[in-house]
Amino acid sequence: MAIGGQSSNGSEEDGVRAGRVWVRQLAILSLVTAFAVMGLKFLAWWLTGSVALLSDALESIVNVVAACAALMAISIAHKPADEGHPFGHHKAEYFSAVLEGVLIVLAALLIISEAVPALFEPRPLDNSSAGIAINLLATIINAVLAITLLREGKRYRSPALQADGRHIMTDVWTSVGVVVALILSGLTGWLWLDPVIAILVAINILYHGARVVMSSLDRLMDRAVDPEEQALIERSIREEAEGAIEVHDIRTRIAGPARFIEFHLVVDRNMSVAAAHDICDRIETGIRRKVEGARVTIHVEPDQKSEPHGLPLA
Repeated sequence: MAIGGQSSNGSEEDGVRAGRVWVRQLAILSLVTAFAVMGLKFLAWWLTGSVALLSDALESIVNVVAACAALMAISIAHKPADEGHPFGHHKAEYFSAVLEGVLIVLAALLIISEAVPALFEPRPLDNSSAGIAINLLATIINAVLAITLLREGKRYRSPALQADGRHIMTDVWTSVGVVVALILSGLTGWLWLDPVIAILVAINILYHGARVVMSSLDRLMDRAVDPEEQALIERSIREEAEGAIEVHDIRTRIAGPARFIEFHLVVDRNMSVAAAHDICDRIETGIRRKVEGARVTIHVEPDQKSEPHGLPLA
C-alpha cells in the first residue's frame, strides 16, 4: 500500500516558477557574456601576439558552446512532467554539465597545442599593456558572472548553472595566469614564460574539467542526497510521525532541483486507512518544509512488517 502525493499551495508554485524564470535568465546572460568576453580576448591576442592570450581566447570559444548547451538543457529541464517522462526532465541539466566538463578538457588541450610549439620558438610580445588591460576587463566580467552563477546555481539546485559557473571560473584563473605571464615576460624579457604559464594553466583546467565530468556522471547514476540532508529527512519523519511505529528502507535520489524520497512506514495493523493517510500527510508536509523540491512516496505497512534495521518512532 503506497500513500503519498504532491500537495502544494499557490505561493509555493509561484515561487518555483519565478525561480525557473530567473535560472533561464541567468543562462541567457551567461551566453551573451560569453560572446562579449570572447570578442575582448581575441582583440587582446590580436594586439599582442601572445600565445597565452591566444589560448585564453580559444577557451572562450568553448565557453560560448558550453553556455548554449546550458541554456538548452535548462529549457528542457524546466518542462513539466508528461506521459513519456512522468518524473520530469530534471536530469537534462546533468547532460549539459557532463558536456561542460568535456569542453573544459578540450579547452585545456587546445591551450597545450598552442603553447608547446611556442615553448621552442618564443615570440616577442607587442602592445602588452593594451593586451593586459583588455584581458583584465574580460577577467573581471567573467569573475562576476562565475560567482553569480555558482551562488544562484547552488541556491536553485541547477547543475547546469553550477557547471557553467565552474567552467567560467576556470577561465578566470586562465586569464589571471595569462596576465601574470605577460607582466613577468615584460619585466624579465624571458619570453618562454608565456607558453610555460599557459601550459600550467592548462593542467589546472584539465583537473577541474575531470572533476566536473565525474561529479555530473555520479548524479546521473541516481546518487543519494548528502548525509546532512539525509539526517534532515529522518528528523522530519520522527517529528511528524506520531501514531506510527517504525520507518525503514529510506531511499533517496537527486535529479537536478528535485529530491525523490521513498520509505516504508509501519503502523498498527488495526489502524484505519484514513488515520494512516493523515500521518503520511503530516510527514510529507514536514519533509517538504525542510527539503526544497521533495517528492515523497510512502509505503504503509502493518506492524508485522517491522524490520530489525528500522528506525523506531513510537
